[in-house]
Amino acid sequence: MAICRSGLFHLLVTLVLSNTIATSNANVEGDALFALRRAVKDPQGVLQSWDPTLVDPCTWFHVTCDADNRVTRLDLGNGKLSGNLVPELGKLERLQYLELYMNNLAGQIPKELGQLKSLVSLDLYHNNLTGPIPPSLSRLSNLKFLRLNGNKLTGKIPRELTKLGNLKILDVSNNDLCGTIPTAGSFSKFSEESFMNNPRLEGPELMGFVRYDVGDCK
Repeated sequence: MAICRSGLFHLLVTLVLSNTIATSNANVEGDALFALRRAVKDPQGVLQSWDPTLVDPCTWFHVTCDADNRVTRLDLGNGKLSGNLVPELGKLERLQYLELYMNNLAGQIPKELGQLKSLVSLDLYHNNLTGPIPPSLSRLSNLKFLRLNGNKLTGKIPRELTKLGNLKILDVSNNDLCGTIPTAGSFSKFSEESFMNNPRLEGPELMGFVRYDVGDCK
């Protein structure tokens, strides 16, 4: 009888701890997403359902979760959102798809997005993003789609991104990037179309005519 009670006690403790951890994760992810809501203007009410008083964000529109109620997808493309991306997005540990294309987002791409180890697709194209491409994105080992085209990004294309072995689609065209185009690793399979309309970009670095550290590139 004592053994049965002991087993039941341990089961209850396990259930309580599991529920506590799940609630804690949900709160962290909900807080991260609500930080984004606070940082943007939303004239069409796309984020109207994002209520921070709910237990977790899995009931919010444009948010997809897995069986553990962890956020795996954020679909906010073409939502007429303006404002800045927030570093808190880096806390969405199981996020696979970050779709924020065709908005009016400005400011820099947070380096914290490099913490999204599960990310498969990062679509930030056709916004007003400025500053450099964060080298931290090279940590996204599962990334297959990286589309940053149609912004106002500056600086060099980080060489570290050539380590993204699963990358299938890259588009950094129509920005203001400078320096030379890395051609090692995964970048060897991308055509000029991935880099076009960057007036200060001087060509593939392995052509032998230009160095990676060309002049004053910012």
